[in-house]
Amino acid sequence: MTDITRGEPASRHRAAVLGSPVAHSLSPVLHRAAYQALDLTEWTYDRFDVDEAALPSFVEGLGAEWAGLSLTMPLKRAVIPLLDEVSETAASVEAVNTLVFTEDGRRVGDNTDIPGMVAALREHGVEQVDSAAILGAGATASSALAAMSRVCAGEVVVYVRSGARAAEMRQWGERLDVDVRTADWDDAAEALRAPLVIATTPAGATDALATAVPERPTTLFDVLYDPWPTELAARWSMFGGAVVSGLDLLVHQAVLQVEQMTGRAPAPVDAMRKAGEHALASRR
Repeated sequence: MTDITRGEPASRHRAAVLGSPVAHSLSPVLHRAAYQALDLTEWTYDRFDVDEAALPSFVEGLGAEWAGLSLTMPLKRAVIPLLDEVSETAASVEAVNTLVFTEDGRRVGDNTDIPGMVAALREHGVEQVDSAAILGAGATASSALAAMSRVCAGEVVVYVRSGARAAEMRQWGERLDVDVRTADWDDAAEALRAPLVIATTPAGATDALATAVPERPTTLFDVLYDPWPTELAARWSMFGGAVVSGLDLLVHQAVLQVEQMTGRAPAPVDAMRKAGEHALASRR
């Protein structure tokens, strides 16, 4: 493996996002915007395409100038055996998206996706709901369930495509102490009448549901940010419903990462959001 620390001054502070693929990641844009706003002129933030097989040697090869790493798929579980400590939040969903190197050389893992979801909802005025619906049953859905343990006072209905996925979501509900009921994806239009709808599916998966948006929709949290808006989000907004976007989530989870890695708080939410919006606009 290439020595990526060679030639860097010892006083340099480094961070990066790892994943495979990772070229699309907005994390460098958000973190660099934060560094600029905080006048952290010596800090750098990069991206590296690293898969599960390469992760152990990559982490072992990092020097003392490294402050932390952001981790995306497929590394959120693969990194756990490499850590000295895992936060309760990350352990609850067996997924780490943030690795912080302490001054004494320890590796501490956390999950900022879950509190990031909660913060994004609260920013849009959603403090607590009586019930919620989740579309999809992948890795993001388990984080959404964990967020619902802090936001939803009642039942969460998860709409899935298979019996195996349904069983997994019920198991996550038991583990996270969330009242979970599963329903078939064919009935997903019913989800749109819930007080809070969280779409965790890939691009295009909810397009067919756009025509089923009720006349008075409540709040939609669509975790996608590119392409944006999704057909469901656009229809939801047209009918006057509140929409929380994937960029909202990305910004708020990155805010927490910046604070943990740099020790500076609060992180500049507005500057990071504007940088993210500009980057997305340039892709269109």
